[in-house]
Amino acid sequence: MELSSNERLTERVLAMRDGIDEITVTEHSPDGLVTVVVDGRSKLLELELDPRIYRDQNADALTKTIMATVLAATESAEHDAARLVMKLMPGAEVADEADVDTMFDPALSVLAHDRGRR
Repeated sequence: MELSSNERLTERVLAMRDGIDEITVTEHSPDGLVTVVVDGRSKLLELELDPRIYRDQNADALTKTIMATVLAATESAEHDAARLVMKLMPGAEVADEADVDTMFDPALSVLAHDRGRR
């Protein structure tokens, strides 16, 4: 028995949600003094500061290092999520992971596929 478009959409969205929920990314600053962990939704889970950060009391530099490390981690998590979504979108015409919208593309892919079958 073939699944309806709603059932296929539900399966893919649930698989995407579960897969994204399993993603965690750890990123270290170039100097190794800042470590961050983010999840597949780019939520900051952990921020670890090495005690050596107090040697150089430059708050602006520390802020920039933290922000850059969080950004690198969130970008990596977004790429991981995009790769997952691309696997769940059969026949999707996506040239680059950066073009993937992890929130809407699975549903749009199923709807477009169903429209082409009619």
